[in-house]
Amino acid sequence: MAAYVPPGWPPGVHPPGSEDFERTAQAWLLDTVPADYRLHGVLRRYPLALAAMAAHHTKACVAGARDGYRTARTELGNALPAHALDAVLAAYRAEGRRLVATAHAVDLVARALRGEVFTPQLQDAPPPGDQRGPDAEDELSARRVAAGASGESASGESPAERPGRDGPAKPRKAQAAQRPAHSGGTARRKNRPSDKHAATG
Repeated sequence: MAAYVPPGWPPGVHPPGSEDFERTAQAWLLDTVPADYRLHGVLRRYPLALAAMAAHHTKACVAGARDGYRTARTELGNALPAHALDAVLAAYRAEGRRLVATAHAVDLVARALRGEVFTPQLQDAPPPGDQRGPDAEDELSARRVAAGASGESASGESPAERPGRDGPAKPRKAQAAQRPAHSGGTARRKNRPSDKHAATG
């Protein structure tokens, strides 16, 4: 039986514990970093060192995409037409999703190289009727690359757009008001007008 790999495990990398795990992990990690990293023999001899450097590199790329998205309007707003600026922002969002997924995969490979054994978790399986698949959570996380800085939600809405869709927020009633008060083990009941008539009649 093949070893379990968690959602987000990179394609082409064999499962941890298999004969070709380290070889395929090393080849994949080298593809995630700049080509010059291949010049350093230590990274070929020690895949865990390569994984550590790849983790720092991919996290820096995610931070760069976030920063670029946040400052794009300031840097390019006066130099590009509106439709081109929108295309730049869309490119940042697309690259953000890819970079977040890559950084997550690098983290999984690094943990496996350290000897961690992955086991199926309850949250790995989508709930009944959910057709999003196991990578939906990674997709949502990837959208937050740009969303946090721009003030948009993960679905791409700005705070100004959400109230128009959701309508005004309705205050929630206090939970205590929904339960009858108890005194001495019996529930109090307010007198109704019909009760008064019954008493006086």
